[in-house]
Amino acid sequence: MKLDTIDKLLLGMLQANCKKTTKEYANALGLSTTAVYERIKRLEREGVISNYVALIDKHKASMDFTALCHVKLSQHVKEYVLQFEREVLQLAEVSECFHVSGDYDYILKIHLKDMAAYREFMVTKLTALKNIGSTHSSFVISEVKVSTAISL
Repeated sequence: MKLDTIDKLLLGMLQANCKKTTKEYANALGLSTTAVYERIKRLEREGVISNYVALIDKHKASMDFTALCHVKLSQHVKEYVLQFEREVLQLAEVSECFHVSGDYDYILKIHLKDMAAYREFMVTKLTALKNIGSTHSSFVISEVKVSTAISL
């Protein structure tokens, strides 16, 4: 789908705050409420907008311990890859999972309460998955930039 300038501006506004009214977006864009409503519906229908979410403050939710865990599978065979991906989808602590190139096969972003919770997660959940060859963990000291927005 080809996005025009108005679509990109509207998407930027929605990414910044999707709780505004259609009228507020229309006023900012100099369009009618109906035109903006129709654009939003088209963007949803075409799958450009896939979901609306509430972003949680990790500190206030006491889930501000963030680990990046690199995972290497024991073998690079399709069966092991698909099995790992199915199983990691079931781990609620994992907020993001990336299949990557390089020394490791996956990078997991994991949010927990503290180091003890991370150890428990590693021992009882992650390393209990089949076909994991090795893991390497890094812990976030501070978040320099965090954004869910995609620059258009």
